[in-house]
Amino acid sequence: MAPEHYFSATPDSALKLRKVTVELAGHPYEVTTANAVFSPDHIDTGTQVLLANTPTPPPGGNFLDLGCGWGPIALHLALSSPHASVWAVDVNERALELVRMNAAALGLTNVKAVLPADVPADVMFRSIWSNPPIRVGKSELHALLRAWLPRLETDADAWLVVQRNLGSDSLHRWLEGDLSAEYSVARTATSKGFRVLQVKRRESAPGAVA
Repeated sequence: MAPEHYFSATPDSALKLRKVTVELAGHPYEVTTANAVFSPDHIDTGTQVLLANTPTPPPGGNFLDLGCGWGPIALHLALSSPHASVWAVDVNERALELVRMNAAALGLTNVKAVLPADVPADVMFRSIWSNPPIRVGKSELHALLRAWLPRLETDADAWLVVQRNLGSDSLHRWLEGDLSAEYSVARTATSKGFRVLQVKRRESAPGAVA
C-alpha cells in the first residue's frame, strides 16, 4: 500500500500521537504531533529557515499560515503577536486537530485551524507565512498561490520558503510573471538549501477574490 501523503484530506491510518519539544518564538515548548502529517518528529528545515529569516510579525491583524501541518508557523505567529488572529489552513483534518490541541495546550486563543473553504471570503490578511506543499505539483501550487496572495492587505507581505532543488527560483520567476504590477517579489534569504521569498502588495486591487 502506498504511504499516505501529508496532504491527504482524511488519513486512514490509526492515530499515533507523540510529544516533541520545539523552539517557537524564541522559547522551548512541548507540542503534540502525529503520524500522517508533515514532519511529525521536529520542525522541518524549511520552516526553521522561514522562522529564522523573517521579520517579527505585525502586532495585530489577520495572519495566514497556509499549509499549516501540525502548526509550528501558526503557533509561532500566535505567540509572537497575541493580539493577532492567526488562521491555520490545511486540507489535512488530522493536522488541523493537532493545531487545535497545541493551541489549547499553550493557552493560545487567537488561532483558528480550519479547512480552506471555512475562511470567510471577506477576510484579508496582514501577513501570510507558508512553507507551501511543493509536492502537490506545479499546477496545484500555482492555483493555491493565485487563490490566497490576492487576499493580502495593502502594504502587506507574504513570506514563502521553498527548497532550491525543488524549484524556488522557477517559482520566483513565475510569481513575478503571474502577479500584477501591484506586487513585488524578492528573495530575502538563502540558508540550508532553501530560499525565503517575500511577496509584497504595494497597492490595493479592486475586486480581488479568494
